[in-house]
Amino acid sequence: QVQLVESGGGLVQAGGSLRLSCAASGSIFSISAMGWYRQAPGKQRELVAISTSGGSTNYADSVKGRFTISRDNAKNTVYLQMDSLKPEDTAVYYCNAIDRDPTTGWGYDYWGQGTQVTVSS
Repeated sequence: QVQLVESGGGLVQAGGSLRLSCAASGSIFSISAMGWYRQAPGKQRELVAISTSGGSTNYADSVKGRFTISRDNAKNTVYLQMDSLKPEDTAVYYCNAIDRDPTTGWGYDYWGQGTQVTVSS
């Protein structure tokens, strides 16, 4: 089992910045991808940004140029630097990790508990 612990959410004014962190711990095989999703009230959970173990990243169009995802593979930690925040970025942000068993190739999907980000106008 892998546990994901998130931190860094909060309340910020529009145009401000926040940095989210998510650390994976427990019985880890090999984290192949880590990313961030968000869910606003009444909306479906959506991908914000993802980072693979190979170093590639992918962002939602709505956050490109404003958010930056980074990883510390040695610490199994992923970060999300959020700049130029907008009220529409308000949501619960969830950390996600895929832990892959190198023997079987199976991937196990884990989620954090979520951290609230609120951007006031």
